[in-house]
Parts: sequence; structure tokens; C-alpha cells
Amino acid sequence: MKDKTKGIMGNSIETVRDTDSLFIPDNYRGSIAFNMESANGKRELAESVCPTKALLPFKENYSDLLLDYGKCIMCGYCAEITPKLIKINSKPASPVNTRASMIERLGPQIPSLASYEQTGNELRGKIQELFGRSLAIREVDAGSCNGCEVEITALNNPIYDIERFGIHFVSSPRHADLLLVTGPASKNMEVALKRTYDAMPGPKIVIAVGACACSGGIFGDTYSTTGGIGNVIPVDVYIPGCPPRPQTLLCGILLAIGRTLSHTK
Repeated sequence: MKDKTKGIMGNSIETVRDTDSLFIPDNYRGSIAFNMESANGKRELAESVCPTKALLPFKENYSDLLLDYGKCIMCGYCAEITPKLIKINSKPASPVNTRASMIERLGPQIPSLASYEQTGNELRGKIQELFGRSLAIREVDAGSCNGCEVEITALNNPIYDIERFGIHFVSSPRHADLLLVTGPASKNMEVALKRTYDAMPGPKIVIAVGACACSGGIFGDTYSTTGGIGNVIPVDVYIPGCPPRPQTLLCGILLAIGRTLSHTK
């Protein structure tokens, strides 16, 4: 017991200041790129194996493919069956302002993500400019598998430590500036989600986290779901992924705050 206590006390500061140094394995499924020159008639095959119908023909003759990041769960089936046509990259796809912006042609054009520390410091400045204080977040699980919740929880761990940027989670929507929603918004959660949104004070910022919140994801648009939270409440930012990484979550919050700030000016 003495040795264990000594080991814990000797850990010093756990927070990583430069998360760019954190290794992202090559097999992490973050985004998809197409190589149409190597398609060899495999476009229809790739589309047929997609469980969420995230791959769509750009034209009727399959001269091109579209990818809907709002539906893609990064299962990798398309890359496995057509490896020359589709490649999966480790860089995560970026958050966007509209649902339509999640549909990409010929793969995503992914910007170079700033370091976690740079993004956090920029976000802290925008939060101060918009609210003059810290940012309060209310998280709602609208029927998710809990994968996105694990990544959201990681924002509060000693590695990412989101509170150092002036961001904290609250239990009441009446105290919240921003609503993070996961899951496809099941029918059983529809009323609860609406009430949570209505209870928030303005400006009511909403972020859809993960493919399920964006479109229904693997749960789809069925009798038991609403097919994404955008069908229940207004959404300011969509974050793709299944689930998205903490860095991507922070970028999504920054995008939402920046968009709200521009609207208030």
C-alpha cells in the first residue's frame, strides 16, 4: 500500500499540454478517401455493403461516389471489400455547420487540425468574448450506444482537462449555454430532449455528436427513432464520427461558439 501511494503521489501533473504528441494509430478509422481511377466497376459493390447507406452514387451511371459523413459509422466494410477504391485514413473528419455539408464528393478535404492546446486557448478567448465567463455544457444521451459518452467523458480526464479552458458540464439545462446531444433521438427521448432544449436560456447552442445524432447512424430512421436530433430541435454544429475523438469534440465546440459569436455581432 505504501508503494502504491508513493507511486500515485509521484505522478506529478498528468495533463498533456501538447496532444499533438499523442500517437494516433494508423488503423484508427477517422475519414474515407476514394480512388475512382481504381474503381474497376466496384462502386455498386461498395455501396451495397454499407450498413447505413452512407455511400451514394453521384450520378446514375456511378461515374462518381458521394459519402455522407452524417451516416458513416466507420465500420470499414467498404474498404475491406473494395481496397483499391476506398481507403480509410486516421485523420478524423471535421465538424460542420449544416447537415448538407456532411456529404462529400471524392473524399473529404480535411484541414490540418491545430493542436489541442491552440484550439482550447482560441476557444477560451471566444467564450470570454461571447459570455464574459465560463461555458456551461449540458450533455443529453438521446439513445446512444454510450460510445460518444466515453469520448465526452474523456474531455474531463487529466489528459484533456477541458475545464482549464473555461468549460464545464452542468446537470441542469437552466444553467447551460450549450447542449451536447448523442444518440439518434429515440421516440422515448423525444419529449425529454425538447423539454431540455426549451429549458435552456438563449442563445441555445446545440451540437449533434456522432453519426447517430446526425442522422440516426446505425439505428437508422425507424419506428423507434426520429432519425437524428435535427428532426427534434435546431442544430448549430454536426460532429461526424463513431465516436468522434476528444480533439474533434473540442473543434466542434469552437465552431459552434464562433458561429454564435458572429451572429451576435
